[in-house]
Amino acid sequence: METHILGFPRIGARRELKRALESYWKGKSSELELQQTAAQLRKTHWQIQQSAGLSFVSTGDFSYYDQMLDMSAALGVIPERFGQAEEIDLATYFKLARGDAQANVPAMEMTKWFNTNYHYIVPEISPMTSPRLLSRKIIEETAEAVELGFTPKPVLIGPITYLELSKGRNGFNCWEKLPELVAVYTDLIKELSALCEWIQLDEPILCRELSAQAAANFTPVYARLNAAANSSKLLLTTYFDTLDDNLDLALNSGCGGLHLDLVRGNKQLESLLAKLPESMIFSAGIVEGRNIWKTDYTAALSRLRPLYAALGSERLWLGSSCSLLHAPVDLTNETDLDPEIRSWLAFAVQKCTEITDLATATTVNGDNPVIIKNREAITSRRKSTRVNNPEVQQRLGSITPEMLKRASPYPERKTAQSWLKLPLLPTTTIGSFPQTGEIRRNRLAYKKGEINTEEYTGFLKDEIKHVVTLQEELGLDVLVHGESERNDMVEYFGQQLSGFCFTANGWVQSYGSRCVKPPVIFGDISRPQAMTVEWIKYAQSVTDKPLKGMLTGPVTILCWSFVRDDITRKEVSSQIALAIRDEVQDLEKAGIHIIQIDEAALSEGMPVKQRDRTSYLEWAVESFRLATTGVADSTQIHTHMCYSEFNDIIESIADMDADVISIESSRSRMELLNCFKDFKYPNEIGPGVWDIHSPRVPSVDEIVELLEKACTYIPKERLWVNPDCGLKTRDWEETIASIKNMVEAAQIMRNK
Repeated sequence: METHILGFPRIGARRELKRALESYWKGKSSELELQQTAAQLRKTHWQIQQSAGLSFVSTGDFSYYDQMLDMSAALGVIPERFGQAEEIDLATYFKLARGDAQANVPAMEMTKWFNTNYHYIVPEISPMTSPRLLSRKIIEETAEAVELGFTPKPVLIGPITYLELSKGRNGFNCWEKLPELVAVYTDLIKELSALCEWIQLDEPILCRELSAQAAANFTPVYARLNAAANSSKLLLTTYFDTLDDNLDLALNSGCGGLHLDLVRGNKQLESLLAKLPESMIFSAGIVEGRNIWKTDYTAALSRLRPLYAALGSERLWLGSSCSLLHAPVDLTNETDLDPEIRSWLAFAVQKCTEITDLATATTVNGDNPVIIKNREAITSRRKSTRVNNPEVQQRLGSITPEMLKRASPYPERKTAQSWLKLPLLPTTTIGSFPQTGEIRRNRLAYKKGEINTEEYTGFLKDEIKHVVTLQEELGLDVLVHGESERNDMVEYFGQQLSGFCFTANGWVQSYGSRCVKPPVIFGDISRPQAMTVEWIKYAQSVTDKPLKGMLTGPVTILCWSFVRDDITRKEVSSQIALAIRDEVQDLEKAGIHIIQIDEAALSEGMPVKQRDRTSYLEWAVESFRLATTGVADSTQIHTHMCYSEFNDIIESIADMDADVISIESSRSRMELLNCFKDFKYPNEIGPGVWDIHSPRVPSVDEIVELLEKACTYIPKERLWVNPDCGLKTRDWEETIASIKNMVEAAQIMRNK
């Protein structure tokens, strides 16, 4: 039985790629050194897959920044502002992702990959786009794997998904470029077919509702791709949900194999088996690629053995549900993790072994020692007294409708908040300020016991005072404390809540070199004591200007954690919301009357299927309201959202009833605000005017232009001025320069 994964994490078990990238970007190391690190990582990852007993190793899944950007480079889909070239070198590649500060060229737009926390670079297509093979990276890396003695299965983003996720410039219809793009795909497939038996084409878009153009073009496009494969076969891979109405399209694709995510799309097996062409193998995505819990072998085998009986080992493959990009690398590095909890987990390396374990067990009846040991771990987790807290469950049952709404509607709250005396177009930031090397060194020294609590607290208070004073000098209207005490906007809170545990090296890539280390939610959640109050009180004590308390919202904590799978996500979110509600009320009692509860992941948490989104949005909005509604009208509630496509959810955002929302919108040049043309958003909004994911400093004129655009959508009386997101990853020089320009632009707009 063939076994495989859909992709492996590329950052390295110790974040080797992150360090190599940032060293290269800062000019501290050469391009050759970066390439050497990348080559060693690829070899290590292939060895892991081969040692686990997998039939193939994935190639083309390694990326210096993002796999969609890699596909754009291969296809020659390069925005005109970056010039034209006959090949894409690394310097140009990084300019596409990060912008060109010297030439003042903004980066390409970035958004979330389906309902994950991974960000991809959105392809930009215009009438001037001239698709051609500009990058041979996947071909070279596949040849590299062959030369090293591995059996490769290259991974390409499929053309239908690529175009469905692309963005036409100035309303251009991206599908007009389909024939030229398919011609480049066929060239790639022809060259790859000389190196491998199977080529993986990822079409996760099939698990969403397709546009009419996508549905109409799917079959003829795949006829051309299959013809180009020569002696190789195409494996059509889908993931994140069921195929539903697109099942027949996939089955009639002419591909040699079809992969389904059986973790999230198990409902269609019966109809699939009834229709599966005899010429097509079926790849069962049985091992979860997006979470860290061990696979329940007994449950998995109850599904796999009937499949084996129907298809035999020749036509049944086993694999991961999706790419392991979304999982940490190796559990063996977690030597300090609680042994009981550790016995419940599996990271990417272990998931490779799980696949081969299941392949072995599927073909025989009865249990072997591996199955018995797995069953013991699964039973241990189910019966653990550390997982369930009756007090938390009782509190969940006591939630009333009155707890889900503010005392008064927004217009009355607006009047009650007039004591803030804010100017037209008030300026603020989203929360965090640069996390300098000095902050990280002191945090590490405190963790190691090299400095005591008093010394560390004193250092942090000095940092907070510096940040608050600087904001006053720069002329911001509503200040923040800078979050120097926080390692991460989710981990910081998880460390102070019950029901969470933490890894030392459980890093997952978010975008580029940006990695996050999601907490693990293993049990019921409660707040033993206040989490932020003392820091915010101190910050407010050193300024007369209003200062925001900063919290992370329940849905974002949920989405950016590895979440327990034994109860519903709605229940987990409600537990977190009650804990945040307690913190909000304590901040208000401490004299903090502007409180921001970030829901950066609200749209990310939406199900892939449109039909499932209504119920999700209902409980997600309820969670936010449960967390925020227990305050007086005079307290102003803010929230922030990252890379959200608002058109489909604007009514739900309004239903959250935050006094002020801030959103990321600078990369789209305010196009995200189009939804506000038809929907009259009732409260206040701060569209981002500065792309903090790029090192370039926006000019005053550029910010003024963005604010003028924003004023065409939002009444000036309800418009705020702020960056796209927090400033944690930026350095001080560009932060100060950008804030100066932002404040000046706001003043120019006020004068107008």
